[in-house]
Amino acid sequence: MKFTLSWLKDHLETDATLTEILDALNMIGLEVEGVDDRAVFAPFVIAKVLSAEQHPDADRLRVLSVDAGPNHNGGKPIQVVCGAPNAKTGLIGAFAGPGTYVPGIDVTLSVGNIRGVESHGMMCSERELELSDEHDGIIDISGEPGDHVIGSPFAAYAGLDDPVIEIGITPNRPDALGVAGIARDLEAFGIGKVKKVEISEPVAKFPCPLDVKLEFGDMDSLCQAFGLRYVRGVKNGPSPEWMQKRLKAIGLRPISALVDITNYVTFDLNRPLHVFDADKVKGDLIVRRAKDGESFLALDGKEYTLTPENCVIADDNGVESLAGVMGGEVSGCSDDTVNVLIESALWEPMNIARTGRDQGIITDARYRNERGIDPSFAKPGLDHATNLVMELCGGEASEAVISGEIPKPDLILDFPVSEVERLTGLNVTTEEIISILQRLGFGVSGTGDTLQVAVPSWRPDIFAKADLVEEVMRIHGINKIESRPLESHGVVNGKILTEGQIRTRSARRMLATRGMQEAVTWSFISKGQAIAFGGGSDELALANPISNEMSHMRPSVLPSLILAAQANADKGYGDVAIFEVSHIYRGDNPEDQHRVAGGVRRGTAGHGGSGRHWSGAAGAVGVYDAKADALAVLEACGMDTSKVQIVASAPDWYHPGRSGTIQLGPKMILGHFGEIHPFTLENLDVSGPLCGFEVWLDNMPSPRKKATKTKPALNLGTLQPVKRDFAFVLDKSSDAAGLIKAASAADKKMISNVSVFDVFEGPSLGEDKKSVAIEVTLQPTDKTLTDDEIEAISQKIIANVSKSTGGTLRG
Repeated sequence: MKFTLSWLKDHLETDATLTEILDALNMIGLEVEGVDDRAVFAPFVIAKVLSAEQHPDADRLRVLSVDAGPNHNGGKPIQVVCGAPNAKTGLIGAFAGPGTYVPGIDVTLSVGNIRGVESHGMMCSERELELSDEHDGIIDISGEPGDHVIGSPFAAYAGLDDPVIEIGITPNRPDALGVAGIARDLEAFGIGKVKKVEISEPVAKFPCPLDVKLEFGDMDSLCQAFGLRYVRGVKNGPSPEWMQKRLKAIGLRPISALVDITNYVTFDLNRPLHVFDADKVKGDLIVRRAKDGESFLALDGKEYTLTPENCVIADDNGVESLAGVMGGEVSGCSDDTVNVLIESALWEPMNIARTGRDQGIITDARYRNERGIDPSFAKPGLDHATNLVMELCGGEASEAVISGEIPKPDLILDFPVSEVERLTGLNVTTEEIISILQRLGFGVSGTGDTLQVAVPSWRPDIFAKADLVEEVMRIHGINKIESRPLESHGVVNGKILTEGQIRTRSARRMLATRGMQEAVTWSFISKGQAIAFGGGSDELALANPISNEMSHMRPSVLPSLILAAQANADKGYGDVAIFEVSHIYRGDNPEDQHRVAGGVRRGTAGHGGSGRHWSGAAGAVGVYDAKADALAVLEACGMDTSKVQIVASAPDWYHPGRSGTIQLGPKMILGHFGEIHPFTLENLDVSGPLCGFEVWLDNMPSPRKKATKTKPALNLGTLQPVKRDFAFVLDKSSDAAGLIKAASAADKKMISNVSVFDVFEGPSLGEDKKSVAIEVTLQPTDKTLTDDEIEAISQKIIANVSKSTGGTLRG
């Protein structure tokens, strides 16, 4: 939102300096984003051409003798070479001396030599001072009324010394999208007094020849009220200079008086309007939903295809305006316009926002209508615009036509004054609270501990007592809130984080220590990608997706990470190890949202290299890299990984022979890991090798509470461990995990570790057989084991393996 200082002072009587006003705006939540103090125009002065002689060596150039006042060249005439056709003796215009920066041409002047004649500056055109696009001649104000003091600042004469202020408006403050609303806030803060805008109803000379029909059902109204007035006999042309200057200052291009009036009222009073050329409108105006496929030629010269989600203003010719967003080219005003229709309506904000986004149209009208316009100002805004049209363009007004019903503000909140101190810590008296709210336009009644506060029509963001606290806080002064340390509740070593937060932090830390980098990806993927990972259902489709590639909530973090890894590979970084701890979605119910830790490795990222190493140890990532990552996450989150089971089955997006599932029993799935299936990679248009994992952090059982947080005493065995090797012949379908489990269970007290060190397959073993060799570590605790004791444990291991797996000891 931009406005000039003089514009603000049209609504606010104040002696405050620019700095004080800017500080006040920041304090009340209207953050100042920039200030253009127009200092660039300070060097330009009013100067008079004393003589204009023909250049001795150029037909189109003249040598001017210029009087720029006593502060330039000691008051002596200055020689300037000029090529403007209107340069003549007696002309009074804008002069810039050497060293002056000219913004319109982005040049800093110096003493020049043009065809052998020195030039000490220049007389400026309107384009060079960014007053307009006119550059056929230099500025000539000699014929304009006023006392043109030679040598005085030209900026003061032209209004270029008026600072332009730009503030950021949060979506909840539509009332501050007009200069009058900003003035109201500043008055409440104590910066000046608001000048009330007096609006009189225009004298109606005749009935309005057109009617307005709102064609919506009782439960489907996209327009609450529509105001219309006919003005005949207008004469369109340029708007007055004061209006043009203000519109230019805030970045708007003056077009014509009729168009400029609507733009000016939009920024001045936050009342978006539209003016139709009445002679181009056929029949009554109809406000309705657009027909599917209906086209519309807008004022920006583009043709838009509409849908029934769009609200339009139409007549017998078709669509004349995209309601609340942009007018149409067909009924737009021109210099030949004689009769006009002025529209002031109340649109449904959410529909305006959706229409503007779907059609890709950004306008000042849309920006305001989608945030909510003061409904009580619909009729006064129509009157004000009509008065301006008749004042600047002449004409006679008709009676106003109002279709629909303008809602009246009826929200009254019970406001306990104690809430101010409870929520902000500010000790504000009841009298000051009442005064602040009343200065902001709220109606206040009651004198006890609870006030009744009537919310004004221009504040659609106020609907709870906390909102009123915010109003009191920002006007009283947020800087008055004292800093206080958090209160101690006497809890020593109490748990602050939840179990989920602890697991999330632990998983992130562990994966980072394993050389993986954290990625933050979108929670939305395309439908095809979602289907490839077990999702893609309609219940997880987004109603308003950012793009077609982000249409569904993701059922897994893997597709996002795989695509991120490929994006790195496309840029020459093929060895990638990335992870993410975030949510996935298996349905649209709360219980279907799961927090997982997932990661992928690509290339040789599991081995810490580029594939070129003197030891020859580097190689492509594989299933064991993903398995190690998954188990590391479980261990970091407090799980005893020796208790988990690893089975060969995994979801379809993993390679069927190079993947696994981690579980605690058949029903408690903790995660999956493995190499990504080639078909899945092809579906994502990704090249491998790639492996990945996902661990469900929510599925882990809560660890048992310990009596103390200190680590247990270190218990190192004093006796030498004993290791024995066994080789068992098993069916090819048997997994090593079952063998390890069976061997470990033979003597849980004495057996400290079991590991596989060899697998052999050959004809000598028999068809569909394999030999798996394990190393069993026996750790005595009380005394050294005898040969008989070792042999007894060995026989237990052989018997237990035979019973559990059907394996036999290899001879």
